[in-house]
Amino acid sequence: MEKQIKVERETYEKNEKTYYSYFIKGTVRGKDARVLIVPPDNGGYKVLDIVFGAEMEAELVLKPYEITDENTGKVIKGNTYAVHTQDEDGTEYECAVKPFRASDKTLLNMLLNKKSA
Repeated sequence: MEKQIKVERETYEKNEKTYYSYFIKGTVRGKDARVLIVPPDNGGYKVLDIVFGAEMEAELVLKPYEITDENTGKVIKGNTYAVHTQDEDGTEYECAVKPFRASDKTLLNMLLNKKSA
């Protein structure tokens, strides 16, 4: 069984307003890693707030994809990501997310490879 990856959130203040930042924590080769996660656009922060509800963590969902270049036939594989929660009554909530920086994407791939090993 695959280990669930949790996306956590914490508050921070900017211009006298409180906001949430979203991240995944883990360890790679004995070093603490923190991967910043963001929605695809600014409106997604409201969606993330709904998905998390009153909780401070949610499950990361990986959605594999495969695209074939029509001209070269080259196959490109990867993952898209979403944050997912479920209410006690079975209602599901989900929001697409992505690593914030290229370095976050690299760290996330390291964590994923570690967890699947």
